[in-house]
Amino acid sequence: MALFTTIKTPTATYEQPLGLFINNEFVKGTEGKLIETYNPADEKLITSVHEATEVDVDIAVAAARKALQTTWHQITPSERGHLLMKLADLFERDFETLAAIESLDNGKALSLARIDVAGAAGCLRYYGGWADKIHGQTIETDPNSLNYTRHEPIGVCGQIIPWNFPLLMWAWKIGPAVAAGNTVVLKTAEQTPLSGLYASALAKEAGFPAGVINTISGYGRVAGSAISSHMDIDKVAFTGSTPVGRTILQAAAKSNLKKVTLELGGKSLNIIFNDADLDNAIKWANFGIYYTSGQICCAGSRILVQEGIYDEFVKRFKERALQNKLGNPFDEQTFQGPQVSQLQFDRIMGYIEAGKQGGATLALGGGRYGDKGFFIEPTVFTDVTPDMKIAQEEIFGPVAAIQKFKDEDEAIKIGNNSNYGLAAAIHTSNVNTAIRVSNALQAGTVWINQYNMLSYQTPFGGYKESGIGRELGSYALENYTQVKSVRYSLVNAPFA
Repeated sequence: MALFTTIKTPTATYEQPLGLFINNEFVKGTEGKLIETYNPADEKLITSVHEATEVDVDIAVAAARKALQTTWHQITPSERGHLLMKLADLFERDFETLAAIESLDNGKALSLARIDVAGAAGCLRYYGGWADKIHGQTIETDPNSLNYTRHEPIGVCGQIIPWNFPLLMWAWKIGPAVAAGNTVVLKTAEQTPLSGLYASALAKEAGFPAGVINTISGYGRVAGSAISSHMDIDKVAFTGSTPVGRTILQAAAKSNLKKVTLELGGKSLNIIFNDADLDNAIKWANFGIYYTSGQICCAGSRILVQEGIYDEFVKRFKERALQNKLGNPFDEQTFQGPQVSQLQFDRIMGYIEAGKQGGATLALGGGRYGDKGFFIEPTVFTDVTPDMKIAQEEIFGPVAAIQKFKDEDEAIKIGNNSNYGLAAAIHTSNVNTAIRVSNALQAGTVWINQYNMLSYQTPFGGYKESGIGRELGSYALENYTQVKSVRYSLVNAPFA
């Protein structure tokens, strides 16, 4: 099979890499296996990419190790930053192509894919700025010693990204790792391999030395497992489901005890108080759950509404949900595209059935939209109680579960009654309420009078089973450096 193919979308025609990107070259998988990738909007085959197996992971890791010990080791921090900024420039140059790839392969609306591309470019540029600002401290202990710390790269980093934000997650992982001086072997999701491969071609064009960035397409059970247990990978970073995160953590512990960061699932809540600006709250609640077809780990799927405005909120929230335009992702007016795959479609429909069987009221939607593609109607359940399956488990789809609460204490109790702790939001006009409740919630991110507003300057990650460590901001750099303490004697040994 070829290593490149021409793909035509409604907005761009481009050359799509198909091979494994190892040592700055696109190569075939050693076993000759392929992964088919489909357009979720019409269920048609887009193309096939080469599949990485354990042997290919070994080859990629060897390339990353060699680069770490030779060329990349000699590159100054300022030069690392310049390369990341050049890559950001290339993302912006190929802005429409990258957005088209995301819409085609993932199914998200083109307007939202453009936001992802802008965010990815911004993230790379942000970490380009950090590259020469990673430093240690001098520490005074006594007059006869010089003590200082160095923040050194961890080494070869294995990175495993999900299918819901393929390009953005590529940048989130690559940016801090490379800025800190590490080399990378990154596995894309088997459902959405295309944008990561295209981005890798841009990395070569930007001038990154061979072996610094390696991107492979592969299945989690094969290539992902090989990365997690590899004895020559020093750190693994994973974004995805909590069950898979547990498996990766176990593999890391059983192998070389590699460092691990995990950004996992969520069952995030959106608390609407009686004194909230209702128009604003409804807008953000709608965006919180239906953005990216609900396929986002911090989706606001648990909507808690205070009893004084519950009925009015439900009425107006349903009206707002019906305004979301579903359909062709390349239609400029589309907001909600399809789910990513048949498997994901079936999983969500199973949760909808569980909601009905569990006693919740199906107030809106709940069915398939259209006769082709993996589209699901915006769905609203009311009369939801905290013990229901749809209130406890991550659905990862366009399904809102609305619960009623009496007062602030009950909202906090319901909100924290979850194994997850990724994100939450509070809608109120009372500053004291906002601060009090945000302090009490067990969540890594709390939005006030907004939802799903992430930025690469601020940390993102979860409490409890939502993960370990933080992505983004300066905090992400802590995951990609290790601290060395150096103590230098200024006098002769006193015990000689």
